[in-house]
Parts: sequence; structure tokens; C-alpha cells
Amino acid sequence: MGIVVLTMKASVIEMFLVLLVTGIHSNKDTTKKIKRPKFNVPQINCDVKAGKIINPEFVVKCPAGCQDPKYHVYGTDIYASYSSVCGAAIHSGVLDNSGGKIVVRKVAGQSGYKGSYSNGIQSLSLPRWRESFIVSEGKPQKDVTYPSALTYSSSKSPTAKTGEATKAYQKPSVPGTTAQPVTLMQVTGATASEASHTSLPKPSPSAVSTTSSLRSQPMGHRSWELDLWSTSSDASGQNSPRANAGFVPKEELSTQSLEPVSQGDPNCKIDLSFLIDGSSGIGKRRFRIQKQFLADVAQTLDIGPAGPLMGVVQYGDNPAAQFNLRTHMNSRDLKTAIEKITQRGGLSNAGRAISYVTKNFFSKANGNRGGAPNVAVVIVDGWPTDKVEEASRFARESGINIFFITIEGATENEKQYVTEPNFSNKAVCRTNGFYSLNVQSWFSLHKTVQPLVKRVCDTDRLACSKTCLNSADIGFVIDGSSSVGTGNFRTVLQFVANLSKEFEISDTDTRIGAVQYTYEQRLEFGFDDYNTKSDILNAIKRVGYWSGGTSTGAAINYALEQLFKKSKPNKRKLMILITDGRSYDDVRIPAMVAHHKGVITYAIGVAWAAQDELEVIATHPANDHSFFVDEFDHLYKFVPKVIQSICTEFNSQPRN
Repeated sequence: MGIVVLTMKASVIEMFLVLLVTGIHSNKDTTKKIKRPKFNVPQINCDVKAGKIINPEFVVKCPAGCQDPKYHVYGTDIYASYSSVCGAAIHSGVLDNSGGKIVVRKVAGQSGYKGSYSNGIQSLSLPRWRESFIVSEGKPQKDVTYPSALTYSSSKSPTAKTGEATKAYQKPSVPGTTAQPVTLMQVTGATASEASHTSLPKPSPSAVSTTSSLRSQPMGHRSWELDLWSTSSDASGQNSPRANAGFVPKEELSTQSLEPVSQGDPNCKIDLSFLIDGSSGIGKRRFRIQKQFLADVAQTLDIGPAGPLMGVVQYGDNPAAQFNLRTHMNSRDLKTAIEKITQRGGLSNAGRAISYVTKNFFSKANGNRGGAPNVAVVIVDGWPTDKVEEASRFARESGINIFFITIEGATENEKQYVTEPNFSNKAVCRTNGFYSLNVQSWFSLHKTVQPLVKRVCDTDRLACSKTCLNSADIGFVIDGSSSVGTGNFRTVLQFVANLSKEFEISDTDTRIGAVQYTYEQRLEFGFDDYNTKSDILNAIKRVGYWSGGTSTGAAINYALEQLFKKSKPNKRKLMILITDGRSYDDVRIPAMVAHHKGVITYAIGVAWAAQDELEVIATHPANDHSFFVDEFDHLYKFVPKVIQSICTEFNSQPRN
């Protein structure tokens, strides 16, 4: 009996051990089978705005093709939540146009967002917005749990059908409050006026009392804050809150009212004409590359009435304006217009195009602003089929800064076919390399966008904006001696006025001053006294006849001290001396001092003036800078001769 009991006990123990071992193996197998579920990254479309997604931090996957201006982005580095998430990712450099995964984190709203051009996207400026976000590479942090499905501020996802007008969204619960269902607007075909009368139930008092608690919620829930509710009267006269903040912003109902129109970059205020090559030899593909280059330049420039304005002239056999300076006042409209340009065909007559631009394009009727430098950028495939030198000289003398972009220029074997050797240097404003860009291939033209924009916006170096008529300080030194007489003195003043009328007068252009002399000298008005043409002409009329002796040498010294000592460093200094007789004092040393100080002196003698003395006073060569008039009444005939001499001397300066 005892033996049997022992045997049973052994069997029980054996069974227990078998079960125990089996269980252990079973647990091991179960442990091996339990795996962490794979994280599914939510995918979004290019047009999804960060403000539509409630989650404070999330990972998403963007599709390819989001580098498109229709997906608006606001800000730089920190973006307003009204921005396209994927567009912001490309602008920041985290993604390219092929798409990919990104991490998005909501941050506080900013008082202002500055637009910029980066990675093919022009972001816009915005005064302020309630919520912001930043974008980083799609590598999730270990200590952060990211949602595998996004929560949108409307009940429907962006891909939901448009047949539903409204749905209820359950307000996140807060301890001590009762959750209130809130009806959201889902704007489909409703107009702004219809949507403004769509009302939302007002939060309950209990919800209002917890405002301080709600403000501490993650940024994705800021749409529940009390200060983002606004009230207005509905059709029945009852106050009802409008949709705002995290729902559908009022601004979304009219995109135009939200997006501020740029006034342009004030640091690049230029009037710009592009002369594009539309010749048959360029082909359709290269012509499209040329148009894309123009669009990229327009985007980078930030076109606007307070900044750069841009027009386009296409040339083939003959030139034709595609649109002028005043046609499009922002980069977006300009890019749309560029896309619509069709190729003209024909030869590549760039010289004819430059003449057309000089005579027709930069006019007030076409939007030329006068105070802004005129810039013409000529794009040529290979080389022009006509000559550009004479047309370009006329353009430079008219104050146009010519830039030349030569693409796939002539090889050594092809140079024999070039109509005008070294055509680029004969065309550009200066031959120092600043105005010329040589591009080896059409497919690398896009690399020229930034260098070109930087140069055309460097207004201090746009040397051809300075012409013979807008870049001088002109001091008239007028003989008021007794031999002149009252009547003739008025004739001299009329001559001075007629000369002054020919110049562009302002505090930044040509300035006028005047000295009258006999034995003594008198400053009638200085360079800083008047800065409009009408004021200058009135000041000349008011000059009174003095009468006395003739000390011309002393008058030159006086003008150097009282007038030209206050001349601006960047101005050409011109002295125009008018006398009717030989000086009582020596003029040689004062004249040498004037020449040494860089004052270009023109001597005009009337009646009894000494020719040898005029030649001493005048700048070398004397034949170009001294004039003799037999009678006072003939002075007016010499106005064009003096102006021509001034401009010839100015335009003879070296272009290097």
C-alpha cells in the first residue's frame, strides 16, 4: 500500500514537471511572436495647411510635385499655420520636389512673417498669425509618440467627399466641464457672404470659466481659447460666434483678402527690360528654358510698385513688346504672363531690339518711373545676326544699363560666322565684366538667376544711369561788370536759364549754383538751395544786376571755395564762366587750381572778351571748352553747342 502511494506521488510530480516545462516553452514561443506594431506614416496632399491639423506634433509623408506656387507658404524657417505643410518643407530645404517624410511641430503664433525665395519657392510675408509651425527631417524622436492617423479641425479629412456640408466635432473634455458638440463649417460651394451667416453655438459658461486651463493645451487645441471667438449679429439680430481660429478662418473664404500683395523690394527699385531671343534657331525646348529663367528671375526680384518693375521684349527679325513695365505689378502675375509668351521665330537681330527699347520701351506711358535706373538685359543664343555697337552706344547715352547674357557662344571654328566680333563688350554699359555673363549651356542657365539679380539690384554700380544731363554740379560764374549793362545782363540770365532747362535737376541729379562778380563776388545761390527746375529758374530770374569792375581770377577762386567745395563726391563738377571783357587780375593760377581740383571749366566770351584769356580759363582741349559770341543777342544760339560739348566730354570717358 505504501509502495502504491509513492508511485502515484511520483507520477503526479512527473506530470507537474512536464506541464511546467511545457508552459515555459509556451511562454517563450508567445514572447517571440509578440512584435511591436509597424508605425504607419500618414500621407497628406500638397495643399494641406498646418492649421487644418490639430495634432501638436506629427510625422507625415508629402507626395512629389509640391514645388508649385499655388501651394502658398508664409514665412521663413518659422511658418504661419496657413501655409502648405509640404510647401514649407521644400522652402526650408528639408524636402525637395520628390517628396518624403517630415516631422512637423506646432509653435506659438508670430507678430510677423517675412517672405523669401528659397529652393524654388517664394514664400510670402504676413503681418501676424495665430499659430506657427516648424519642419524638420522625418526622423521621429524616441521619447515622442506620433499619431498614426491625423486629427483634422473639420470632421472630414481633406480627401472626404464634398457632398456633406457640416458635421459635429466633439470638444476635448476638460475636468469639471461638460463637453459641448460644436458644428463646424465645411466650406464647399458657399460664398463668403453665405458663410458669414453660418453660426456656431456659443460656449457654455462652464467652458468659458475654464479658459485659463484651455490656454495651456497643446497648440493644436488653441482653437478652443475664448479670445479667438468673435461675435456678430446674424440675420435675426442675435449675437452668434463666427467660425474662427482652428476651424475655417474667415480669411480662407477669400484667399485674396488674406494674402497681402507685395509692394516690391525697395532695395532693388529698378525699371527692367528683358530682351529675349525668339529666333528660329533657338528651338522650342530652349525657348521654354529661357521662359523658365525669366519666371525664376521675376520670382526672385519680388516685383512691386515700390521695388523693381519688369517688362519683356522678344526679338527675331523684328522686336515686339510682350508687356511693358506697368502691365504686371507683382511676381505672380508676371510669371503667368511669361508662361503665355509664344516664340516669334526669324533671325536674331539683337541690335534692332536694343534700338527699339531705347526709343520706345522706357517711356512714361510704358511705366518708366524716372527716378529708377533703367536696365536692359539682352539674352542671345550664340551671337546676334546684326550689329549692336551703334544701338548700344545710343542706349548708354540715354542712361540705359545694358547687360548681356550670351548662351553657348561661338567656338573657335564658329567665330568666322559672327557678324560683329567682340559684340558683348561693344554693347554693355562697362567692359569690366560686371555687365557680361557667359553661359556654357542652356541647361545651366538657371545658375545665372542669383548672380544676375544681385548685379541688377546693385544700383550704386549701375554706371550708365548717370548721363551727361543728370550727374553734375554746375556752377555759373556770371560777369556783372558795368560794361555789360542792365539789358544785356538780363539776356545773360536768359542764357543761363536756357542751359539749366536742359538738365535733369533734383537733389540726387544735376544741381545748379550761381556766382556774380565785378571787383567783388557774390553767391547768388548754392547747390543745396534749390532742387527743382522751377525753383532754379525762378532763382535765376531774381538775380539783380550788380555793376562794377572785372576781376575774373578772383571770381574763379571764390567759386571754388563757395560753390565747388560743397559739391558731392560722385558729381561731375562743371564751371560755366560768362564774361564780356578782359580781366583786371591774373586768371592763369586760379584756372590751374580749378583744373587741378577736377573742375571742368567752360569759358564763354561775348563782345570784347579776350580770346587768349578764354583759352587759358577753359579745360583742355580749349577748342572744345571755349566759345566766343560777337553779340549778347546771339547767346541763345550757343545753348545746343554747349550742351553737346558737355555730353561729348561725358560720353568720351573710358568704359572699363
